[in-house]
Amino acid sequence: MKISKTFQQPAQRMTRLAAVAAFSALLAACGSSVKLQDTPVAERSATAIDASSTSAGAGAVGMGQRDISGVQADRFIAGQAPANVERIVYFDFDSYAVRPEFSALIDSHAKFINGNSQRRVNLEGHTDERGGREYNLALGQKRAEAVLRALVVSGVSDSQMEAVSFGKEKPAAQGSGEEAWAKNRRVELTYR
Repeated sequence: MKISKTFQQPAQRMTRLAAVAAFSALLAACGSSVKLQDTPVAERSATAIDASSTSAGAGAVGMGQRDISGVQADRFIAGQAPANVERIVYFDFDSYAVRPEFSALIDSHAKFINGNSQRRVNLEGHTDERGGREYNLALGQKRAEAVLRALVVSGVSDSQMEAVSFGKEKPAAQGSGEEAWAKNRRVELTYR
């Protein structure tokens, strides 16, 4: 069946118009109505900084009397996670809802990632041995994406994260009991 050129041109225009409208709606949906707090900026002259650094001692150059140590940016080691923070989020049976007890863990990782823009993290979803392979791969993916969404809500750029699923292929604990199954229902945060 041949379509006449007179019908084809308006149809192409309508398709383009619909694509532009859909793209515009997508961009509008990405906008945020949340206002950031306006923090006043205090002017500090070089003499005020020098005076405060000498009164605080030689170890706190430019820090004033707050006794805050500076960040060591040269200590970037690939794969290094934040110190003293767990890297595993556990889940209930057949669930991909992040439990409230893991919100502090997620916030700690979000602060670490937000403070290190060069960091990348894999969110590796796992399940216990029960269920079929395809089901467990899908459940592991949903668990990884749930942690990803929680990190995005905490301000982490989704370009710094990747959600992957291993299903039941990499168990943390061997066995066929609730104790082993509970350890296997998890998402591991692996830095690269």
